[in-house]
Amino acid sequence: MKKNFGLLFLFVALLSACNNPKQESVEDGDMVNIQNPIIPGYFADPSIVEHGGKFYIYATVDPWGANFLSCWESTDFVNWTFNKLNWPTKQECISPSSNNNMVWAPSVVKKDDKFYMYVSIGSEVWCGKADHPLGPWENILGDKPMISFDESRYYHVIDAEAFIDDDGKAYLYWGSGWDWKNGHCFAAELNDDMATFKTEKIEVTPNRYFEAPFMIKHNSKYYLTYSEGKTIDETYEVRYAVGDSPFGPFEEAPNSPILKTTDSLKVYGPGHHTMFSYSGKNYMLYHRHRLPFEREAAYRQICMNEFFFDETNSQIKNIVPINTLKFPNLTSEERVYVKPVSIFASSEKTVYTRAVNVLDGNYSTLWEAAKYDRDVQLTAEFAEAGQFNNISIRFEYPQRIYLVKIEVSSDNEDWRLAEDYTKDGISGSPVIVTVKDNTDVKYVRISFDAKGDERLAIWDISFY
Repeated sequence: MKKNFGLLFLFVALLSACNNPKQESVEDGDMVNIQNPIIPGYFADPSIVEHGGKFYIYATVDPWGANFLSCWESTDFVNWTFNKLNWPTKQECISPSSNNNMVWAPSVVKKDDKFYMYVSIGSEVWCGKADHPLGPWENILGDKPMISFDESRYYHVIDAEAFIDDDGKAYLYWGSGWDWKNGHCFAAELNDDMATFKTEKIEVTPNRYFEAPFMIKHNSKYYLTYSEGKTIDETYEVRYAVGDSPFGPFEEAPNSPILKTTDSLKVYGPGHHTMFSYSGKNYMLYHRHRLPFEREAAYRQICMNEFFFDETNSQIKNIVPINTLKFPNLTSEERVYVKPVSIFASSEKTVYTRAVNVLDGNYSTLWEAAKYDRDVQLTAEFAEAGQFNNISIRFEYPQRIYLVKIEVSSDNEDWRLAEDYTKDGISGSPVIVTVKDNTDVKYVRISFDAKGDERLAIWDISFY
């Protein structure tokens, strides 16, 4: 018998002609619109490198880290695939002075033909090296941290960021504060091995600094950018100071902060950023809080906006954290996406977590089943049968294992199995299911094997 409780009809015209469910072609044909957040899930403290025609974003797994580091891979900055790296892990990065903090805040840079990573684990900085952005990674110093825990608790040994100057010299910046106050920033020049220091560390803390330093150079000026406030609330923001050398001294700019909470755009606590250039434009990657906004929580999502310099005043212009921005169109694979005419669920936890959210092309919204629902299902109906071969599913947590099965039907009465993951489960993002015989498929049903109080939720489903 057809389940129709929670029935919601989707407006049919939702981006029906787009080449990709997460991007929309614009008139000039050379750019696409990218929607913030750019990645499905809860991740923070991004770092990015480009290599071999691909982008790699490294990020802390929320809430408050995991025992591994995540890396998202993309060829077009629109479609991102989740990866777990072999290193660093909490198990392999423990010293006699480490505390219980998990894997946080990666910084990855390329020098010559090698990649170097600086990452915070146990309130210590560890340094890794690899030949490829996805690894395999190894600790350059064997089983030792690069910077050990500060037992005086003068500052928090986290958030290390590497900077390579025009002359090839490399520097490391790091440091935070304890109990959300008294942030300190240190800097030192690195040796050629990128894992030991050529100079003694010096404190370069600018005004209103708390953590997350990131250095850029523009027109012979050094811009030390950083975060102030609490990452768990709306006070978190990006500030910056300017100097004439990598070691400063740094004077905070008159227009700092340049990125902050914007209630009208539903952007809360943006910060811990990275900055990069591509195709002649400058971009800032950062995290912000998920919606609906919840103070004292660490469920953050990665976003991006373009930024500009004020050449006359040697300043970075203030950033309006818009939710949609243009980026060069790098999509080469032609896909025809099919939108269902309706989507219905066995339950919806809140008005904010409706079933239609899986089709809205927006990673700030998702569908979540109600806690009482022990027969969780999500069903899509199409106008015509047999228009697609693949189903792409992005679950709420790509690192978790979900026990699900996917079925197809011509009449919403008789169902046949497309894929069954109820025994061993499935994880990742995206999860791709191929429909081998699609000739009469008009309905697709995803059923969860609900266990305990786990959240059963999906960011996005697309059909092509």
